[in-house]
Amino acid sequence: MKKLIEFKNIVKKFDNTLVLKGIDLDIYENEFVTLLGPSGCGKTTLLRMLGGFLTPDEGHIIFDGEVIDDVPAYKRPINTIFQKYALFPHLNVYDNIAFGLKLKKMPKDIIDAKVSRMISLVALEGREKDDISVLSGGQQQRVAIARALVNEPDVLLLDEPLAALDLKLRKEMQHELKRIQQEVGITFIFVTHDQEEALTMSDKIVVIKDGTIQQIGTPTEIYNEPVNEYVANFIGESNILDGVMKKDYLVSFDDKDYECVDRDFKENEKVDVVIRPEDIDIVPYGKGKLNGEIKSVLFKGVHYEVIVETRRGTSKTVTMHVLSERDITNAEANEMMHASDFSMDIDDVETMTDQDIIARANAQAWDAETEEDIQISEVITDLKKETGRYDVTFKTHEGTSITVKISVVAPKYVEDDKDNMGITAFDFYKTVDEIKESMAISVDLKTWADAYAWYIDNDEEAPITEVRFDFDPNEIVEGDYEITFSTEGREYKVHTTKYFEEGQKVAIDFNGADIHVMSKMGGQG
Repeated sequence: MKKLIEFKNIVKKFDNTLVLKGIDLDIYENEFVTLLGPSGCGKTTLLRMLGGFLTPDEGHIIFDGEVIDDVPAYKRPINTIFQKYALFPHLNVYDNIAFGLKLKKMPKDIIDAKVSRMISLVALEGREKDDISVLSGGQQQRVAIARALVNEPDVLLLDEPLAALDLKLRKEMQHELKRIQQEVGITFIFVTHDQEEALTMSDKIVVIKDGTIQQIGTPTEIYNEPVNEYVANFIGESNILDGVMKKDYLVSFDDKDYECVDRDFKENEKVDVVIRPEDIDIVPYGKGKLNGEIKSVLFKGVHYEVIVETRRGTSKTVTMHVLSERDITNAEANEMMHASDFSMDIDDVETMTDQDIIARANAQAWDAETEEDIQISEVITDLKKETGRYDVTFKTHEGTSITVKISVVAPKYVEDDKDNMGITAFDFYKTVDEIKESMAISVDLKTWADAYAWYIDNDEEAPITEVRFDFDPNEIVEGDYEITFSTEGREYKVHTTKYFEEGQKVAIDFNGADIHVMSKMGGQG
């Protein structure tokens, strides 16, 4: 196949922002090439340079062996279709398509023949005299394609031309564009951020991120063998795991070694491992590579998206002591008081102020008639930096008082070196009303238990992703309740046509060919 276009070390800046960082790319005759990436990655800038609307700051664009850096757009054998089709509203379908040919003063019979062929190609027979305004979005796009192709360019550039269409029409036009490209036999260069469009239409996909090319390949190569985590996440859905490439064809992840089809990594190199959701099978418990539990099931129209948890995260279970309201009434002073028992870390004893104790005990005093707040004037406690239970008494100026307990506990951490996670939390006391009044119970439980998780290797805070309890906050009664806080465990996303129940014990299975090993971002391999 003949090389038609060469981008050689293309660099482009806008307002001192580097948009393209040395792009090298070859495009061949009759290819359908898609430039794929998020907004702002530089794909449209590259397209506009090829169209002649921008010039590179560095590097060269070579077309059919000739440098075209300074060739104006109208002299390039290239036509462009943008998101807004820029059709002429005062011209009908025929005249829109024929516009460029009339500018070239071609004979009428040749114009008729060329326009008729384009009308047939884009399936608009019988609509030649229709006004543009009465056409649907998809029909307008067909007119724009016909107008661009009637001039017989060597290359057609398409800058997200399907973006304004609805989902059903967009899918139809994906297949139409591919059909048209194959029929006219010229090079199409298509810009999109939609990975489905790229996979559906392309002969070659160029994945771009932050002005650099991440990977070039066929849809199958890009999907099945992504070179890094960015490409794997951008093209389809993925399970991405930390792994170690023990040697050629042997990778380790989730504490097990697996045969794979990858090679040419360094021995014991840290890698990312990709397993696509559709490549994983759910099998009976004990019959697969990893046992687990169905955590969630979501119907996606043609398949179920099932989350299988093969290993729970690091967890800490505490006890929530639920008490009934213990309001104290001082009839003579017409005052009422309330306070709750609470737990605290032994390391916090020396820094605990009276105001801290009032806040932790949720101590309050108020006028029995007006319900206006009354200041707590005194906090009396024998609190020591020793584990145990201590009395604390709260008083007002009028002598109203209430006594509750402070439980001083030593920190109890749970650390899991395999998961690089640590977590801690404390038993705590709450009243029935406090729990019923909670607007976000999981958030409040973490706050009340002073739950905290961290990464062992750097001591940075880690997210607590699950709070498990077995009570209804609206129906809570006095008693003790276990609360479990957990960091994220190992979960696999699976696409299957079979239905499974949440909580069901299962196993997952996959083949060595389903394991795709990638270099860590920024690494080699």
